[in-house]
Amino acid sequence: MAKAVKKQALGRGLSALLKDPENDIKSITDKNADKVVGSIVELDIASIEINPFQPRTNFNEDALQELATSIKELGVIQPITVRKDDFNKYQLISGERRLRASKMAGLKTIPSYIRIANDQDSLTMALVENIQRHDLDPIEIALSYQRLMDEIQLTQEQMSDRVGKKRSTIANYLRLLKLDPVIQTGIRDGFISMGHGRAIINIEDHDVQADIYHKIVSKNLSVRDTEALVKQYHDGQKPKAAVKAKAGSTFDTGKQQSALATYLGVKADVKVAANGKGKITIPFKSEADFTRIINLIKGSE
Repeated sequence: MAKAVKKQALGRGLSALLKDPENDIKSITDKNADKVVGSIVELDIASIEINPFQPRTNFNEDALQELATSIKELGVIQPITVRKDDFNKYQLISGERRLRASKMAGLKTIPSYIRIANDQDSLTMALVENIQRHDLDPIEIALSYQRLMDEIQLTQEQMSDRVGKKRSTIANYLRLLKLDPVIQTGIRDGFISMGHGRAIINIEDHDVQADIYHKIVSKNLSVRDTEALVKQYHDGQKPKAAVKAKAGSTFDTGKQQSALATYLGVKADVKVAANGKGKITIPFKSEADFTRIINLIKGSE
């Protein structure tokens, strides 16, 4: 019990130190920085602003209320992590659920780990922390991966090392961002799973994607059912195979074509398809020539 009291007293002492303008710590080399950075400090909740790099955008109110009730009874078990922004001003790196619940519980201070980091480090820590430790929905995870790649210039291989995930896993999340926005919202809201999304992404046409999405939701289709729908769509897109000619169905028209030209007095064009069917095209020069050819054909009947 004595240790617990001592730890709390230490936190209050460091908090007072941070509020002293003569001890404004801005870098790890400043005086007393070694006493504060990495320590658990009781910070005023009002002095902490939400991290703009926070990937989580959805917070379940019922779950927050349960956490707030727990905090009222037991306190904040795990400190949040912040970075020092200015004199007596801090920016949250990780622990937004704990911070929100602490506010709901009426707390004025919250135990915090203090870090001194630039914006890039803060972004990296916030995204990696959340990906590893919280139940982000698949789209939030995908957006976090994309943001790491865009803003910190990480490759998928580098990101794999940073977050401890297989490169293929990261690639599967990133592919979800190619889905129609309506479907992305459906994944975030839990109407369909990531497995459904991975099946739909194999279709490029967003209108077709949306049509399949609505079928999944309305008919409560499984991932396997969805995969079957996608396969059915792709099968329907394949060109129909040409009808194979039967052996011996083609024949030589050379002699007959020559005899026809001699009889009609014009060179008739004869075309024969692979299945044995064909057509004869007879040219004429004038109405009189046309009448002449017709009379010849009638005369041969």
